[in-house]
Amino acid sequence: MKRILILESNEAFAGELKEHFTRKGYEVCGVTGDGKEGLKLLEKCAPNAVVLSLFLTSCDGFTVLDEARAAGRKADFIVMGNFADDKIINRAIALGARYYLMKPVSAELVEARVAEISAELPVQTEKFERRRAGSLDERISGIFISIGIPPHIKGYNYLREGIKMAVNDPHIINNVTKGLYPIIGEKFQTSASKVERAIRHAIEVAWNRGRVDAVNAIFGARVYIGSEKPTNSEFIALVADKLILESMV
Repeated sequence: MKRILILESNEAFAGELKEHFTRKGYEVCGVTGDGKEGLKLLEKCAPNAVVLSLFLTSCDGFTVLDEARAAGRKADFIVMGNFADDKIINRAIALGARYYLMKPVSAELVEARVAEISAELPVQTEKFERRRAGSLDERISGIFISIGIPPHIKGYNYLREGIKMAVNDPHIINNVTKGLYPIIGEKFQTSASKVERAIRHAIEVAWNRGRVDAVNAIFGARVYIGSEKPTNSEFIALVADKLILESMV
């Protein structure tokens, strides 16, 4: 049974979360809106996952994340906040958050994200592979957030899948039209041409938001200047190469 710690200062929402997780078969080992008390509970009950609001009394969610990381806590953190500012989201991810959820958010969605990252597979090697995939997904999501690719557009998932494929098989980038796009299309039950257009749109969204400096910062050099945009294959190759070099796989 998975142990869940809920750190939420809104008592009504905290109660709703507790009731939902309990009904789904989780063990809720603590509920508090006090950050310092939350750190004590984190040490005491060693939860598998922590549902953490950034707004807490005594100390905020960032402090909880920072001190939990410094103490080597292994729990998965699902962070919730009222802020859409990229700096805040990036900071939460940098401190170890697996997901950042914008409030208002339903208890059902919070539990779905916990279930997604804490799912156990029966074979040990498969469990290891799932952890690797989770780390890769997390890093790709962090890059997308930094450069301004929103998760609600179709190209977000297509692009992420393409990058993962390129990480596992760098040679596929030389055959995106007949290899990469059709495979993604089959997985998402759509056509290769729609995959290509959606990925191109996702990249254009980032450039239209003026995130070129963020792109150059991520890759550690002035890769692109002004309105110059990479092709789909160039962008996928750049991100995949970065992840490979960082030993993310």
